[in-house]
Amino acid sequence: MGLQQTKLYPPSDAIADDPTAISLGDVEDFQNIFESDPRNRLASNVLVENPMVPTLENRKAVLDLPHVFSEKLELEGKVTNQKKSGRCWIFAGLNALRIPMLAEYKVEDLELSQPYVFFFDKLEKSNWFLESMIELRDKPVDDRTVSFLLSDPAQDGGQWDMFVALVEKYGVVPKRFYPESYHTSNTNELNRLVKKKLRDYAMELRQYAAEHPEATVEDLRTQKSGMLQQIYKFLAITMGEPPKSFDWNYRDKDGAYHSHSNLTPLQFYREHVKVHLPDYVSIVNDPRNEYRQTYTVEYLGNVKGGPMIRHLNLDVEHLKQFAADAIKSGKPVWFGCDVGQFLARRSGLLDPEAIDYHSAFGVEFTMNKAQRLEYRESLMTHAMMLSGVHLDDAGKPIRWRIENSWGEDHGEKGFLCMSDQWFEEYLYQIVVNKHDLPEDIVELLDKEPVVLPPWDPMGSLAN
Repeated sequence: MGLQQTKLYPPSDAIADDPTAISLGDVEDFQNIFESDPRNRLASNVLVENPMVPTLENRKAVLDLPHVFSEKLELEGKVTNQKKSGRCWIFAGLNALRIPMLAEYKVEDLELSQPYVFFFDKLEKSNWFLESMIELRDKPVDDRTVSFLLSDPAQDGGQWDMFVALVEKYGVVPKRFYPESYHTSNTNELNRLVKKKLRDYAMELRQYAAEHPEATVEDLRTQKSGMLQQIYKFLAITMGEPPKSFDWNYRDKDGAYHSHSNLTPLQFYREHVKVHLPDYVSIVNDPRNEYRQTYTVEYLGNVKGGPMIRHLNLDVEHLKQFAADAIKSGKPVWFGCDVGQFLARRSGLLDPEAIDYHSAFGVEFTMNKAQRLEYRESLMTHAMMLSGVHLDDAGKPIRWRIENSWGEDHGEKGFLCMSDQWFEEYLYQIVVNKHDLPEDIVELLDKEPVVLPPWDPMGSLAN
């Protein structure tokens, strides 16, 4: 029996009478208006065969923001490359950690192993996810929180407090003792495998709990232990096992030889990195929410028993002041932003005028920062390190220098330039030492945090 045409394929006159439909007359009007402006033909001739970026890069904006800065870190390492992975937050954290080491040990360059931190992050995130599934076992599988966690059980991304938790627990190693593998630089296949098995395990734990109402949390955790053994196996096979100890030998800039034998990664961190990470705090600018208040994100984390994700929300002028003060005192600043917004990748410029959509399309974008967050137009997508700032005669920031982790082929040999206006609109988070903050700001850090839902944009950098 054939399908009735009126059910799946209504006649054209029925569509014409539907007030929700685009009428053929509408389409004709669109076409006539488009063709009436010769600028549209020019724009089309250019963009039909070319990508918008870099074709629409604003040359004036690039020339107005040179890679020259009045304040800049004295020492820098070589630009790193996260390749096809979402490990930016680890790269930015380790790039910041090495700055004081370059001065302390007088070495030309030093790169700390991002794969080492990444290995344990994947293991810890797997445990975090399974613990969350145990906690939420009585919720329906289509519960929004359960569904959200199942959508990405062990992603590459992370937050500052997650970086601190990993380094405080596992330490760090120089990269030559645990270099990149194919799967640390190209994480897609490994992620698919780990997530596939974690969802299997989530189903098994939930089914076991449903079929055995008498089962305790301890019973479920006994099962979890075997599950984590399999996850460890995935990681060890694809990345290699991380070192338990190593001998750190090097020559400094003066040619002097130095040797440190049988160091554990935790010992290396505590004795040679000499940065107390728990002293560093996250300050965000989220104009949707109350300022001078702390926030956390529910079910966001990696290391059970580690520090809670905690952000202190302040107006953007505070973030600028604290970031500039840190740079002037020789300290790098880890930060989180929405890097895809108005990025002229070729020239390495972040500026709201960097991509000239208006000249090509005659379009303006009208949302403010809070509205972009509310309507999911913007969120934190990338972490990098501030290493310089250009101040005018009044001490006001004009542009900022960024050490990125995309290799040397983008921007100024891997460094980006961010306008102060872009900072205001698309930078959301900085990390600074609490001992460098005014006392009235430090006191706010002890406030009980407001809990944001797992899908809030303030947690998006970890997704």
